[in-house]
Amino acid sequence: MAVDRDDVLIRGATAHMVSSAGTRAPLGHGATSGAARRRAEAAVYGVLFSAFMVVIAQLFVLAVGRRTDIALAISEPVAATSFSRPDIVDRNGRLLATDLEAPSIFADPGVVLDRDEVVEKLSTVLPDLNASELLRALSDKSRRFVWVRRGVSPGIAQRVHDLGLPGVSFRYELKRAYPGGKMAGHALGYVDVDNRGVAGIEKYIDDKVGVDPVHSAVLSNRPPVRLSLDIGVQHALEDELDDAMRRYHPEGAAGVVLNIKTGEILASSSLPRVDPTWPAQTLNDKRVDRMMGGTYELGSVFKTLTVAMALDEGLAKPDTVLDVTKPLEAGRFTVTDMHPSRKPLTVTEVFTHSSNVGAGMLALQAGPEKLRAFLQKAGLLDQLQTEAGAVASPQVPQRWNRATTITASFGHGIAVAPLQFAAAAATIFNGGKTVHPTFLRKFDAGTADGKPLISAATSRQMADIMRANVIDKDGTGRKADVPGYRVGGKTGTADIASKGGYTTNAVISSFLGAFPTDDPQYLTFVMLFEPKGVADTAGHRTGGTNAAPVTGELIARVAAQLGVAPQLEVVRQ
Repeated sequence: MAVDRDDVLIRGATAHMVSSAGTRAPLGHGATSGAARRRAEAAVYGVLFSAFMVVIAQLFVLAVGRRTDIALAISEPVAATSFSRPDIVDRNGRLLATDLEAPSIFADPGVVLDRDEVVEKLSTVLPDLNASELLRALSDKSRRFVWVRRGVSPGIAQRVHDLGLPGVSFRYELKRAYPGGKMAGHALGYVDVDNRGVAGIEKYIDDKVGVDPVHSAVLSNRPPVRLSLDIGVQHALEDELDDAMRRYHPEGAAGVVLNIKTGEILASSSLPRVDPTWPAQTLNDKRVDRMMGGTYELGSVFKTLTVAMALDEGLAKPDTVLDVTKPLEAGRFTVTDMHPSRKPLTVTEVFTHSSNVGAGMLALQAGPEKLRAFLQKAGLLDQLQTEAGAVASPQVPQRWNRATTITASFGHGIAVAPLQFAAAAATIFNGGKTVHPTFLRKFDAGTADGKPLISAATSRQMADIMRANVIDKDGTGRKADVPGYRVGGKTGTADIASKGGYTTNAVISSFLGAFPTDDPQYLTFVMLFEPKGVADTAGHRTGGTNAAPVTGELIARVAAQLGVAPQLEVVRQ
């Protein structure tokens, strides 16, 4: 009998199934199972397709209907929550401020299980947390996002994470960092919690340079903002002011180093300092920026302007003799000298002896209108604007009469911000051309092209008189001298104004310096607020005994950094 090969195979397979399974399987079972599986898969795909079409339809309804009553169940804000900022660097490219990624803590009230537990445990890691405010925010289940604390350290974030609180999460944002800590803190300013500039150079960046809104920790690709500041000079200034605080125990101190030719501010400091990372410090009156944020009657350093005016107007020459042996009378006021001279003095000696009477005589020769016009032209009667913000507005006499003319000649009865005065003084030594102070690096390295205040010849005479005050045996600025660097300067000791007059036991001592005086390049202005008389000063509090030596030590540190070459010279006896 002929046998089909397929039949043999089927029978063989059937026999094998019987022998191995012990029970005969129905013929064709495999084919039946495959068909059932295909029908099941088709049903699943049909359900999935139907669900997908339902979602598509719902999205279409939402898009067309534009329903606004549907709350988005999201765990972060839709709007940009921060701003990326360009770096700030000093004139040599060294970093002063930058953005860093920092964790921020937030909570989703809809996920929080026990709000009391969450607030209680978070307070153990964040002891200054406003517990009642957070508790109230977490009680609102319609909200899906609540900030707990922004810009925390990685260590704090880890501790909060370890609490294991449902509904409490993290996201990374940008946080401003200042590698130098408090260095140049007043000038740099600070930002708010959203990384927006609020004060100082940081606000200038927002207003003039530009920042970028971001949803997450996206760093800026803008070029850095290069300042005129020099970290090396800034450190030296702050270090010397710190030392002055220890030696003379003042309530505060301030100083600036200015490039006379360009107006660039190489260093500016006010003590006590502020940390830009902690903006609340700026609310402390003792931490005010004394260089820009306050106005003061500066005392005898103002004689620099008075003498320059008299020389330039042709009212006197350096060797013109003035009889300063008698006080000046102005109504019920009498003006005398701290150390009255028993003989007439030349104009140069009026400067080196710091004679109030002599300065008053020169101002009276000019008259109130001419003195006022000179100070106006010097930029001292209007508010000064800088990239770090506006300086405090000057306080000037309402009426310019005999009394105010005399007192203004030696820095009383008129109050200005120290930076504003430093700019006016720099003008005197810049060949007479107006100097506009700036916190931005100038790359052309050219001289400041300002309007002339005095002639170049008068500027040269003033540099010589400043030098004489440091090297003459009777000069008040002798302690500011630095061998080889031809330092010139003027001391100031001003009684501090109070209601109805002046305090009897508090002064502002200062020293205005310029170097090298054969071609003045740099100006320094150092101030000590309410210094105490100590053993090193024989109990004195005058600028010549404290601010002058501080200036000398400062110049000795920075002159070489600034490229000023020392020269040997014969000191006048």
